[in-house]
Amino acid sequence: MIGKLTGRIDYRAADHLLIDVRGVGYIVYCSDRTMAALPGVGEAVSLYTDLVVREDLMQLYGFLSLVEKEWHRLLCSVQGVGAKVSLAILGALGPDGVSRAIALGDWGAVKAAKGVGPKTAQRIVLDLKDKAPGVMAMGGTVTEAMDGPVAEVVEPAAPVRVRASKPGAGAASAGALSALSNLGYGPSEAASAVAEAAANLPDAGEAELIRAALKLLAPKG
Repeated sequence: MIGKLTGRIDYRAADHLLIDVRGVGYIVYCSDRTMAALPGVGEAVSLYTDLVVREDLMQLYGFLSLVEKEWHRLLCSVQGVGAKVSLAILGALGPDGVSRAIALGDWGAVKAAKGVGPKTAQRIVLDLKDKAPGVMAMGGTVTEAMDGPVAEVVEPAAPVRVRASKPGAGAASAGALSALSNLGYGPSEAASAVAEAAANLPDAGEAELIRAALKLLAPKG
């Protein structure tokens, strides 16, 4: 299994790129959102990958974070959802957006992705709703492929360095989810509250998300 690649981009197409890793070229397919976030040809790149092997196919899919990769794996486990549909959903919503949509049961947001009908969107939300808290919690325990210590891509020429990017909103949501769990809230209700708070306050930090989520969880009346 090929789980991660670090190398130079040899070329980019609309939905895939060729990564040169010490003289070996790997074709990797990515969502529109991930493709837009990647650097240009000749620059260093690091992606988490998922390898699909079938009788008539061997294909790599690339992700900027383990959270994105996990959602891809879970989406593909739903009946009627393949890699193409999964990448369309991740491209439309991003991993944080998928987490919010699943946690809130918002199948309408999932349906907005290209090629996803209402029945498929509803099935995705129903099948994966219980998985959302666990994936959201990953945001605080995993690093993005472009984060962490500076990595070197060793080639005959001078090595290039993959620079860290800023962590996404997933870490704040994961921290808020952990705090609510520690206060005794169940995984599903905590995930729903954090997802709704994050949707209302997209730039909020962990503390602000906790306060907003607690207000949503407070008894009404």
